[in-house]
Amino acid sequence: MLGKRFNRMAFGSVVGVMLMAAAACGSGSSGGNTTASEAPGGEASKGALKVGLAFDIGGVGDKSFNDSAYAGLQKAQTELGAEIKELSPAADGSNRGDLLRQLADAGYNPIIGVGFAYGEDIKKAAEEYPEIQFAVVDSASNAKNVTGLLFAEEQGSYLAGVAAATKSEGGHVGFIGGVQNDLIKKFEAGYVAGVKSVKADAKIDVKYLTPDGDFSGFKAPDKGKVAAEKMFQDGADIVYAAAGDSGLGVFQAAAAAKKKAIGVDSDQRQTVKEADLQPVIMTSMLKRVDVGVFEFIKAFQGGAKGGSDTTYDLKVDGVGLATTGGEIDDIKDKLDAAKKDIVDGKISVPAKP
Repeated sequence: MLGKRFNRMAFGSVVGVMLMAAAACGSGSSGGNTTASEAPGGEASKGALKVGLAFDIGGVGDKSFNDSAYAGLQKAQTELGAEIKELSPAADGSNRGDLLRQLADAGYNPIIGVGFAYGEDIKKAAEEYPEIQFAVVDSASNAKNVTGLLFAEEQGSYLAGVAAATKSEGGHVGFIGGVQNDLIKKFEAGYVAGVKSVKADAKIDVKYLTPDGDFSGFKAPDKGKVAAEKMFQDGADIVYAAAGDSGLGVFQAAAAAKKKAIGVDSDQRQTVKEADLQPVIMTSMLKRVDVGVFEFIKAFQGGAKGGSDTTYDLKVDGVGLATTGGEIDDIKDKLDAAKKDIVDGKISVPAKP
């Protein structure tokens, strides 16, 4: 697994920032869950480093989750000399397993599946290719050659809630989730808790674009726009979108209503290309998938083995808030205090609504 804690990053860290990664040492574990600062390593791997990555629905260019993973892959290419290959699934994600097999048959090792939906496919592929090391983002390890890359989304979302409640003029905010599953509910739970910590009587609108199992909610900007328009019309002045590519619609609605939005996964004020949408993104909850991907690859190069999970939380800056645009600079002390209380255990952030 992974080595010592990577350097602490400021809230304004973004996907493209070049981080210093830690070396891996020791032997791989057979199970359990660790933080990024505690994960063990293994014997040195040999041969050329060929890394395969299978994207979640939407692929590269989603300005969010997949793009963050791709940034980690590109960093491995630049800094570790890795030969890289990335593949994107069909619109319904039905060929995820085929992508993993394509990469394995082409000699790529390690192979990374981006998104919890790869969980079962990774397990099957790991059994078919026991000599290959796999990693899966947002899903726990389920084989001795699988590493789970997990994130404390609820902690970063708590800070987003503190920011939203502090900045809201009317005490009315919103949350839009792409798919109503346990993972996205973590974002909702942390956000609501953060809002309530500042304004106990705040009104919080919650809307999911698709039910559990229907992943189209992550790639439906039109649905995101309609949902956000309704919230703004009802009086919300800030809406947090944990909805992948559907967040673009939320930003469009915010721009039209002259309101604010909070992005997710990447620093979306920088990744969104439309200049008129950038100013509406007050901040983004950073989920450092790029860090998880890069450190897994680096650890593999150092000989680390799978079989356990690594969790990226506030303690190791695996999640946080972007400060591009300076719109939350004036509440930095409040955000820093909330972060410290979470890291110190004084605040326990719920992972379920």
